[in-house]
Amino acid sequence: MGRVVLVTGISRDIGRRFARSAASDPSIDRVIGVDVVPPRGDIGDVSFVRADIRTPVIAKVLAKEDVDTVVHMSVIATPGSAGGRNTMKELNVMGTMQLLAACQKSPGVERVVVKSTTTVYGASSRDPAMFTEEMGPKRLPSSGYAKDVYEVEGYVRGFARRRPDVAVTMIRAANVIGPHVSSPITSYFRLPVVPRVLGFDPRLQFLHEDDLLDVLRHAVVAGAPGTFNVAGDGMLLLSQAVRRLGKPSVALPGVAVGRLGSTLRQARVADFSPEQLGFLTYGRGVDTTRMRTELGFEPRFSTASAFADFGASLGAPRRVPPEPPPARVASGGARG
Repeated sequence: MGRVVLVTGISRDIGRRFARSAASDPSIDRVIGVDVVPPRGDIGDVSFVRADIRTPVIAKVLAKEDVDTVVHMSVIATPGSAGGRNTMKELNVMGTMQLLAACQKSPGVERVVVKSTTTVYGASSRDPAMFTEEMGPKRLPSSGYAKDVYEVEGYVRGFARRRPDVAVTMIRAANVIGPHVSSPITSYFRLPVVPRVLGFDPRLQFLHEDDLLDVLRHAVVAGAPGTFNVAGDGMLLLSQAVRRLGKPSVALPGVAVGRLGSTLRQARVADFSPEQLGFLTYGRGVDTTRMRTELGFEPRFSTASAFADFGASLGAPRRVPPEPPPARVASGGARG
């Protein structure tokens, strides 16, 4: 008998695609997708169960379906897709608490995989050149998605201590990018003119959408317990990324970019949250040694090739002239 995997957040594209990918794995017997609304598009052999992870009904689903592996993908990045900030926090934090409570009571659960994000490290002028998994943010997040992720990770660590018999794997993914990804960062790069923060040229790391699906499936089937930074090799400066898209950009003071972001967010054109603005000012670098040595995973796409694949979907050439590597800097953003 193969694994019986429950996937949360299946109504969103990345959750649906992962569930389909997992269902095609011969070592996985069944995949159950859970969300409050049905997914759009074909889900293949995945069984859909309408359930709200914020309620105790999720415990009944675990028991009824004999679930032994849970993949939590319901932590969302933008309030617009959730119906507002309060609903977003409920889904992210309260939903995670209820799901973990159900897993704690379920004797059949053997493995829990949580999709987290390198956003948990924040972005500031005091950041190290590369974050390792033992490090935390230099400034604790006070609001928004970053605060939600920080709290979610705390609850996951608490669950791992209470259920040491369960293998808990936390994937801290770099900004996911690709032709099918709709997110704050892809919306930003889809703008006709790309605004930049005057005086900063941040270093960026990306993870291709296909590599995200692969690392989650790897964590389900053969992954080691622990927390792992996952990103493509190398980095791009923001200026390099914009040039490779062939788009014009405009450098503005940080306050002006923030105001522009608020206008774009209200118009639902792009989401400029405080963590997004920080990332576009200072950038972020994460060390992926543990991803290779302990998790045993190697991304197929580098940061540059992942961005090139995304750019090709916008009409940018896949092949770009070689550029000098990003300058080595001590903090998250290079001034210039």
